[in-house]
Order: sequence, then C-alpha cells, then structure tokens
Amino acid sequence: MTLPNKLTMLRILLIPVMVIIYYIPWFKENDIFLNISWLYFILFIIFSLASLTDMLDGKIARKYNLVTTFGKFADPLADKLLVFTALTMLMLNPVGVLVNMGDLYIQMVPMWAFIIILIREFMVSGIRMVAASNGQVIAAAKLGKIKTAFTMFAIIICFFAEAHNVVAVIGYFSIMIATLLTIVSGIEYFWKNRAIILESI
Repeated sequence: MTLPNKLTMLRILLIPVMVIIYYIPWFKENDIFLNISWLYFILFIIFSLASLTDMLDGKIARKYNLVTTFGKFADPLADKLLVFTALTMLMLNPVGVLVNMGDLYIQMVPMWAFIIILIREFMVSGIRMVAASNGQVIAAAKLGKIKTAFTMFAIIICFFAEAHNVVAVIGYFSIMIATLLTIVSGIEYFWKNRAIILESI
C-alpha cells in the first residue's frame, strides 16, 4: 500500500475514535478552557489531524506519481465519512449547537443544510459508481476539493462555538457558505459528467 493510501486509511480509522469519544459523558460535562468542553477540543485535534492527512495524501500522490485507482475512490470517500461524522455530532449534540441572534436561536448546523450536503454526496457517489461500471474513474473536481476544504474549515470553527457567541455566528455562516459551495460544485459535477449520466438512462 502506498503512503497516500495509508494516510487515507488513517483518516478513515480516526472516525470511530471520534465516535467513541463522543459517547463518553465526561468529555461533554467538563471544560478545558473558555467554556469549551473536552469533547469539542479533542474532536478539533482529531479532525484537524485527519484534515491534514487529506492535504498530504493528494500532494504526495501527485508529486511522486503514486496516484492509484483505489486512492481516487477512497480519498473522496474518506472525506465524506469524516465530514458527515463531524456534522452529525455538531447537529445532534445539545451543547453549543444554538447560535444566539438577538431573540432568535438558530441551530448552528441546520437539518436542511445537512440534508443538502448528504443528497449531493450520495448523487455524486452514484455517478462515480455508474462510471466505474463502464470502466471509467472520475477524480474529484477542483471546485469539489475547495468545497471540502472550506467545509472542514467551517467545522473547525464550530468546534470552538462554545467559547463565544460571535464564534458561533461565524461558524453558522461558514456552514451556510459551505452548503452553497456544495450546491454549486454539485451542479458543476453533474454538468461535466452529463454524458455519463445520459448514457446510463
């Protein structure tokens, strides 16, 4: 297994670690600093490490000509699993998920935004599977990579939302921008691969 693929597998293996930590009550009930719970602080560390492997595996693969078919499939899949795990935790955890905007409390990761991101990724994965059945491999598009990177950035901000409501507001709008990028990149992806879609109908 090549080094980039090992980094991709490491990113996938860090996901169950995040889930285990999420279900340990002590991490939710105790703060480390600035009202930030141990839960979000540790998730920030793990998520940042996983995001770093996402940056490294692609660069290493291209620089040393280690691009593989497995990597083209596993790398975007690992990104999706990591992002959806983090978004689910932010959406469901009752601590620090509400953004105070005057008299209005808004969920930092709204259900509708989560569903839009989920639908887009399922549809993109579906197109990739159709292409694979015809012997074609579709690598991640540039705009899709930007979307993923910004979504990861937004999630990291949300991990620190407990520190101050201003941070929570920034996190909320970052999620909104990430959702917009998800829609735009999804439309671009479908348009570029419309021939594959039409051939399968």
